[in-house]
Amino acid sequence: PAIEEVKFSLASCRGCFGACSFCALTFHQGRIIQTRSHASILQEAEAMTHAPGFKGYIHDVGGPTANFRHGPCKAVREGKKGVCNNRRCLSPTPCKNLIADHTEYVDILRRVSALPKIKKVFVRSGVRFDYVMADPDGTFLRELVEKHVSGQLKVAPEHISPNVLRYMGKPDVKIYNAFCKRYFETTKACGLEQYLVPYLMSSHPGSTLSDAID
Repeated sequence: PAIEEVKFSLASCRGCFGACSFCALTFHQGRIIQTRSHASILQEAEAMTHAPGFKGYIHDVGGPTANFRHGPCKAVREGKKGVCNNRRCLSPTPCKNLIADHTEYVDILRRVSALPKIKKVFVRSGVRFDYVMADPDGTFLRELVEKHVSGQLKVAPEHISPNVLRYMGKPDVKIYNAFCKRYFETTKACGLEQYLVPYLMSSHPGSTLSDAID
């Protein structure tokens, strides 16, 4: 019988310093980002091209938060301290010490995409949109939109109510709205028609009926 297409994906990192209130990643993977080397990622990607059922598509290169590659700030990256236990790195606003940089992740996507027999590399795991907005360099968003989205990009605002977002440890909805605007502007500039699929959560602790209606 014909082999159905297998969803080939690559894990590039573990952990998440987002520290959302409802997410277990903080506890079972930690807030310190653990990353694989470029060589390891490329070796696995190349091996996939020889697997039965491979049709040229890698359906994800990422992790719990796809676009986190290093720790949130210089002190964590240099191993001088752990992440802060009394504040979040991204909410309600990004920490003044946050380093938002997608350079290495962009390089990984480019190098995997350039391997023989690979037609397309997608990013389907969670893209942290507020981290994208904190990056002064727009290269990642442009290349994400142009090369790594399969018609729809999933992102997680989780809610729109300021009250619930505060309980969740998520940024204000205005950050999500700004990301939407930039995403669609970039999509249009690339001559594409692509969409956003937002994850939304109901009945979070602290949410009221009014919040749910909003």
